[in-house]
Amino acid sequence: MHDIIEMLEEKRAKARLGGGQRRIDSQHKKGKLTARERIDLFLDEGSFEEWDMFVEHRCTDFGMENDHTPGDGVVTGYGTVNGRLVFVFSQDFTVYGGSLSETHAEKICKIMDQAMKVGAPCIGLNDSGGARIQEGIASLGGYADVFQRNVEASGVIPQISMIMGPCAGGAVYSPAMTDFIFMVKDTSFMFVTGPDVVKTVTHEEVTQEELGGAITHTTKSGVSHLAFENDVEALLKLRDFVDFLPSNNKEQAPVRPTTDPADRDDASLDTLVPDNANKPYDMLELIHKVVDEGDFFEIMPEFAKNILIGFGRMNGQTVGFVANQPMVLAGCLDIDSSIKAARFVRFCDAFNIPIVTFVDVPGFMPGTDQEYNGIITHGAKLLYAFAEATVPKVTVITRKAYGGAYDVMSSKHLRGDVNFAWPSAEIAVMGAKGAVEIIFRSDIGDDEKIQKRTDEYATNFTNPFKAGARGFIDDVIMPHGTRRRICQSLAMLKNKDLKNPERKHGNIPL
Repeated sequence: MHDIIEMLEEKRAKARLGGGQRRIDSQHKKGKLTARERIDLFLDEGSFEEWDMFVEHRCTDFGMENDHTPGDGVVTGYGTVNGRLVFVFSQDFTVYGGSLSETHAEKICKIMDQAMKVGAPCIGLNDSGGARIQEGIASLGGYADVFQRNVEASGVIPQISMIMGPCAGGAVYSPAMTDFIFMVKDTSFMFVTGPDVVKTVTHEEVTQEELGGAITHTTKSGVSHLAFENDVEALLKLRDFVDFLPSNNKEQAPVRPTTDPADRDDASLDTLVPDNANKPYDMLELIHKVVDEGDFFEIMPEFAKNILIGFGRMNGQTVGFVANQPMVLAGCLDIDSSIKAARFVRFCDAFNIPIVTFVDVPGFMPGTDQEYNGIITHGAKLLYAFAEATVPKVTVITRKAYGGAYDVMSSKHLRGDVNFAWPSAEIAVMGAKGAVEIIFRSDIGDDEKIQKRTDEYATNFTNPFKAGARGFIDDVIMPHGTRRRICQSLAMLKNKDLKNPERKHGNIPL
C-alpha cells in the first residue's frame, strides 16, 4: 500500500509539473500563466476538483511510446465561481505545445458531457498549437468529437472560450461555436491558416498579430467579443462575466441583491436627447444611468460601434441590453451591427434573459457596399432574432425610429411586451424632409412651400402620438422615470409564458 501511495504522489507531482520547469519558465517569460495557474485564478480558492490527471496518450508512432506526460496536455475538472458550479478545461502549452490528441479530446468531451448532465457552464481556456501531428487522423477525429458536443450543448448550457495562446486550423471551430470568445492581447491568436501558409498561397506578407490577434478579431472580424491586457485581467473579468449568466437553459436569469432602488429617477436623462434631431448623444450614458449601480458589462465594444450590446442588472435581475448608438453612423443598422446584435439576442432568448432595447435608429445603412455584401439577409437576422425571442422584451424609443428599422428593433409588431417612447421620439417611415421631397416632388424649388409641408409632416408624424393612437406604443414616459418603468415592466413580466410553434428548428437567414 505504501508503494502505491508513493507512486500516486509521484504521478501527481509529474502531472502538476506538466512539460517541466524549463517550459513553465518559458511560458512565464511570454507573460503567460500555466494551465493550472489559470484554473487557480479563475475558480474559487480550493474549489477545483480535477478529473483524468493520469490519462496518457496512446500513440506509438514517431517514438511517442517513450514519451508520456500524465494529463496529456489538458487539465480538466470542475469547481465554483462565486459559489456557482462551472466545468473547465485548461490546455497546457508546456506539454506538446498543448496540441490535441485523441485522449486530450476525450478528456474535454467527458467534462462537456457532465456539464450538460448537471446543467453547468463549460469554460475552455485555450492554449494549443492545434492537432497533434504524430497522431494524424485520430487527433482530427478528436476535434470532431468536441465540435459535436459544442453543437449539442448550444442553447443548453453557456459555453465560453478564453483564447490564451495560439488557436489555429480546426482548433478555431470549437471556440467559434461557443457563445462568447475572449482573447488576451499580444499572446493569443486565432486563424484558420497561419502567416506562412497565407504567404505561400496568396503571397500576402502578414504577421500573426495582423492575421489573427486580439485587436484584429475584436475590431475587424468580430470573431472575438472582448480583448484583455493580460492573463490575470482576463480571468478576473471572466469571473465577473459568469456572474451574469444562468447555469443552464432551464434556470431563470440570476438575481443579485442590490441597494439601488428600483424606483430611482434620474433628472439628467430629461436633457440627454439634444433639441437638434441631427445632433448625436451617447447612448451608453443612458444605459449606465438606468442599470443597477451603473454596472454594465459591454460585449464587443470595439466592433460595429453603431450598436451596443451587453449585460446589466435591473432590480438585481440580469438583463441583456441592445441599443442603437447615435454617436456612430447616426445609429444606423448595417451588416456588422445586425449580426452582432442578432447573435446576442438569440443567446439571451436561449437562456431566459430579458431583453431591454433602446431605440434611436434612422434606418438601414444605404450604399452599394452594404447591398452587395448582403445587408438584406444580414439585417433579416436581427429581425428574425427579435421576432423569435419569447423572453420578456421591453423597448424604449428615445428619438428616431424610422422605416423598417423601427420594426426590427423589438417593436410591438415583433411581440414586444412593453413598448415605451420618450416625448422626443420620432416614429415614422422616414424623416420629415425626405418624406416631403418624395410626396411633394412637384413643389421642389419652392422653398417656402416645401418648408411648410415639412413642418406639417413633422407635426403629424415625427412624434410618438400616431404610434400611441394605434397601440404600437404602450405609453409615452418621461426620461427621468425610465429605470422605474422598466423595472416595473420586468416585474410584471416575471411569469411570462410564450411558446413558438412546434418545429424541429426555424431556418434563420444565415
